[in-house]
Amino acid sequence: MTEFDMMGLPDRLTRRIKAMGLTDPTPIQSRAIPQALDGRDVVGLAQTGTGKTLAFGLPLVAQMLEYGRKPERQTVRGLVLAPTRELAGQIVQNLRALVEDTPLKVGLVVGGQSINAQIKRLERGTDILVATPGRLIDLMDRKALRLDQTAFLVLDEADQMLDLGFIHALRKIAGMLPSERQTMLFSATMPKQMNEIAQSYLTHPVRVEVSPPGKAADKITQAVHFVAKAEKTNLLIELLDAHRDERAIVFGRTKHGSEKLMKLLEKAGYAAASIHGNKSQGQRDRALKAFKSGEIKVLVATDVAARGLDIPDVKHVYNYDLPNVPDSYVHRIGRTARAGKDGAAIAFCAPDEMGELKAIQKVMGISIPVASGRPWEPIQAPAKPKGRGGPAGKPGGKPGGRPNRRRRRPGRSGSGAKAA
Repeated sequence: MTEFDMMGLPDRLTRRIKAMGLTDPTPIQSRAIPQALDGRDVVGLAQTGTGKTLAFGLPLVAQMLEYGRKPERQTVRGLVLAPTRELAGQIVQNLRALVEDTPLKVGLVVGGQSINAQIKRLERGTDILVATPGRLIDLMDRKALRLDQTAFLVLDEADQMLDLGFIHALRKIAGMLPSERQTMLFSATMPKQMNEIAQSYLTHPVRVEVSPPGKAADKITQAVHFVAKAEKTNLLIELLDAHRDERAIVFGRTKHGSEKLMKLLEKAGYAAASIHGNKSQGQRDRALKAFKSGEIKVLVATDVAARGLDIPDVKHVYNYDLPNVPDSYVHRIGRTARAGKDGAAIAFCAPDEMGELKAIQKVMGISIPVASGRPWEPIQAPAKPKGRGGPAGKPGGKPGGRPNRRRRRPGRSGSGAKAA
């Protein structure tokens, strides 16, 4: 008898879990599922890759199975909000695996896909809808769905939704939901603005925290190379060349830079693809499919891929550009060492990225081991002159003062200006 059997889940669901090869729940699952099954609102704090989807998915499906009837037209019984299309798609895959051989239907609405096709699918009502906030607002504005009968709400990776500027969309969605509902909020970090979201959405929630913010998986080997910006690509190619048959994700900071880097890697003979905000949903889906199948070995991405990509065989993560937000580093490197496997996270640090590196190490509470190079010396800004103006000793200047901007008139002895 497994711990899942002792949680009070329906028999058909425990059988499905066993068929999926799941035996022991992760810490976030063992602590959050019983609370959620009791009907409590839950705030779950855990890093990506710790099994949060099943932590809310199992109690959500378990309670949905008790309805015994189809949802009404254009209504949504359970709503799951996610910050990115990739994460939403990953959640849908996991939930559809859970509801296999049940009457429950899981729907997906995200940007980059035909909104008219989504409107048509929503007409007959939806048991569980996974959505990104922006597309959900678009559909509500078109009166394609109703949330007045939504009994369950999940906010997944809520901190990233705040980072991406979805706070106003979340407020609008909150106003459309019934006050009598169960809400679960899952996040890797708990920034101050999250308290506003928690107060707006949850009622007397139980807080479940299984790993401190900023902690990476134990099986990730980390290293940093101190390298000039102009040499980053050469170093990346050298490192990639040592494991051409293994999957690697390379994170860049900008969409343009990531696309340019991907093309450089293709010219160097690597099977590479890119994912960023300028790609259509079809392009992003094809890149992910090729990466998962092994057709593509190197995926170059912005932070749009930092969460929600559950690809167990990613052996290497390269931070080609260090992120501006320290927590993003933790999410990025969490794409490797998944499902108990080993992985390596390699960071490149140029002189102007020392501030980002120090912030990352402070959040994580560690010093990342140095693989090559030496930490860059801080760039000293020119000292500001004391007093009101320019430096002493220059023509037209005076100690501690500013340069005299008056020109001497021809024939004057200079008595109108003080000597420097």
